[in-house]
Amino acid sequence: MTQQVPSTEPDLGGVRNFRDVGGLPTADGRRVRYGHLFRSGHLAHATEEDAAFLASLGLHTIFDFRNAADQKMEGPDVELPGVRNVNLPLTDPADGSEFWKMVRDGDLDQLRAILGDGKAANRMIRSYRTIIKERTAEHSQVLHALAEDSVPALMHCAAGKDRAGLSIAITLLALGVERDAIVADYLESNAAHRRYKVRRSNTSASAYSPEVMELLSPLFDARAEYLTAAFETIEETWGSVDAYLEQGLGMTPELRERLRERLLD
Repeated sequence: MTQQVPSTEPDLGGVRNFRDVGGLPTADGRRVRYGHLFRSGHLAHATEEDAAFLASLGLHTIFDFRNAADQKMEGPDVELPGVRNVNLPLTDPADGSEFWKMVRDGDLDQLRAILGDGKAANRMIRSYRTIIKERTAEHSQVLHALAEDSVPALMHCAAGKDRAGLSIAITLLALGVERDAIVADYLESNAAHRRYKVRRSNTSASAYSPEVMELLSPLFDARAEYLTAAFETIEETWGSVDAYLEQGLGMTPELRERLRERLLD
């Protein structure tokens, strides 16, 4: 039986950016089924109440897209009884380690040098393009798992914005969800209660000054231009979404239909 639309968004104490992806419309008039596909930030700081709520969802699989460095910094996900945890890092720990150390520790002049004049946004765009082109095996594994047996599923990374955002977007593309609806769901990560909290080593007021926060904002924003870059990369590399799904991710029409039957009303 299809789960009904939740009346309110859950108030989770230690998990940010959680939401049910249900309700999004497809181009052929169907909708993503509620209670079957969820997204969030990491689960490492989940409270007992959070864990009880997550356990109540009847999850089959949690896909964790964090790398080893993320897990070392934040900790492992909370264990949920009977739920399969699949770790599929979408970025390598060494990628940008010095850059992110600078984000945490750098002074204003250093941040201006690495982030100013559009450098931060350009870095995010390059990252999205790279994940699309180089992480086809991981995205293929996710879609095949969802088509076979891994529903209900929750996808998360650290903030639930970029790596999880891309993986959710790819899943929604495979389901035939309207492009505008995919972008709208992605942009919901900008809501104040969902945003990843910026943490810097220096806790003084100057470390969080308006200029510092403006320099950092492209790294912590969900911006339509980032997701658009991912879509453009699909079309530039494979020619179309259908070709990307079939040639890049091995999603045959039969597998796509199985995925649609599992996740669409």
